[in-house]
Amino acid sequence: MSENASSKTFQERVDEFVAIANEQAAESSVEDVNTAVLFSAARFNAFSVARSVENAENLQAEKQAAIEYFTQRYAEMLNQNLEEYIARFDSYTQK
Repeated sequence: MSENASSKTFQERVDEFVAIANEQAAESSVEDVNTAVLFSAARFNAFSVARSVENAENLQAEKQAAIEYFTQRYAEMLNQNLEEYIARFDSYTQK
């Protein structure tokens, strides 16, 4: 039975991206993978904004709002994940 990609949950999609990043970190530096993940997210975010407008002028008009939106959302998500990591630091860093 084939998996229906649209039936994946948010967490399943997140876990797939993290698994790919972890695979790449095994053969590269975490810093290089982190930079690639950030660039990939920025590229996909730009794509998602661009597909929501009809032309380059509208994209230019939406650019600053998009930057503010994605910056705010990233800060919220990073804060949430750092708080979780702080709360579970010992279990997450067991060697």
